[in-house]
Amino acid sequence: MFYRHGQNSWSPCGWRRLAEPPLRIADPRRRVTADDDTWDDPARHHSSAVAAIDAGDGNVLLLGALGLGTPRLSADRDTIAGWYEHGAQPWFAAYGPEDEVFAAYARQLADRLGSRTRRAGNVWCSWYAYYETITEQQLAKDVDDLRGLPFDVVQVDDGWERLVGDWQPNHKFPSGMRALADRITDAGMTPGLWLAPFIALPGSQLAQRYPSLLLRDARGEPVVAGHNWGGGYHALDLSLPATRDFLAELTQRVVHEWGFRYLKLDFVNAGAVPGVRAGGGEREQSYRDALALIREVAGDDVYLLGSGAILLPSLGILDGLRSGPDVAPMWQNYASDDPSDAMARNAVVNTLHRLWHQPLAEVDPDVVYFRSRLNLLTDQQLAWLRDLADICRFRAVSDPPSWLSPTELEDMAGYLSARPEIRRLGRYRYTVDGREADFTAAISPAAQAYPIS
Repeated sequence: MFYRHGQNSWSPCGWRRLAEPPLRIADPRRRVTADDDTWDDPARHHSSAVAAIDAGDGNVLLLGALGLGTPRLSADRDTIAGWYEHGAQPWFAAYGPEDEVFAAYARQLADRLGSRTRRAGNVWCSWYAYYETITEQQLAKDVDDLRGLPFDVVQVDDGWERLVGDWQPNHKFPSGMRALADRITDAGMTPGLWLAPFIALPGSQLAQRYPSLLLRDARGEPVVAGHNWGGGYHALDLSLPATRDFLAELTQRVVHEWGFRYLKLDFVNAGAVPGVRAGGGEREQSYRDALALIREVAGDDVYLLGSGAILLPSLGILDGLRSGPDVAPMWQNYASDDPSDAMARNAVVNTLHRLWHQPLAEVDPDVVYFRSRLNLLTDQQLAWLRDLADICRFRAVSDPPSWLSPTELEDMAGYLSARPEIRRLGRYRYTVDGREADFTAAISPAAQAYPIS
């Protein structure tokens, strides 16, 4: 068995038999968005930053990078090979029980690159209720409904901005973002905001007026860093002083002028895509330097969550790391076998294989559900999501209180107020306050089918 660690939050992560095809994203358009396409290999098992081979006797052989420079690994039969795309940095190798060698590797990473211990608390997020259709009026009602419930953060997600790259409120938020942040604060919660600071859509004013800020390829064309919002989006060249000025001004405005103290930084992997960086520098180092700038301007007391985050260059800077693709109110989409696609099973599988990140930063498994409205998840699937969020100690919900029945509202409040004791029994088995939570069936392909009757 080979352990593949995905390059960023959405990249596939898990164990795969060496005799089987490698765990990867087959669709090239999706692979550009959710993985490091440069080192994709359809034939050989490959990994980012760290890899392991299960010896079959309870022990694993682990090889992990301890520095930046875009470390990659591959495996063939009983051999792991590791290299850096740029430069030479040290490696960590260990053989022993799985939990012990991964814990030892995490300690080495913390010593060399840093760690964060700040906790987000319970988060309410707008995304899985409204997606991009959020409005100031609707959020004002939801904030009022959230008063008195055990939430610490209200995070406004995508849909508030004029266009990705142009970070000013659109017509749906006529009172402005400061007024919304104040409303959340007055309700006793921390205001949070979604940003994608390292990318811009081609039609944005940023891309149109300041094309020099866009990362270029060897032909001088803007790099397409991924696909969303109906087309491709561009990465910013984070090595440029002008781009750093843009990021500093954006962070200053959002945090210190508007008052948001929790930032969800999305699509940040675009900051490390291949390209010709005008200011020079290695791509992971440029990514890390840009995150460090955001941290410096925001301040140490602002919670920074990375989605699409790359593990090693995020350490010591980001408080939380999304651990898988977006969840969804469905277990599996039968039109897709993409392991990075938005569905609950993919979120669970990837998070289970990234729990060893916990000493380094909070592991964000994405939201849990309590609503029956617009929800196709079974009771077992809902329980897996909730137990996993408890294991991560990162609990987020997107259900508006007005969508919940009295029983669902009571269940949500009780869940968010509990502080269960967690124990690890094995790779996929835990106890939550003494009750066993076994995720083995969630990992098994046989668990993907919905019951017929």
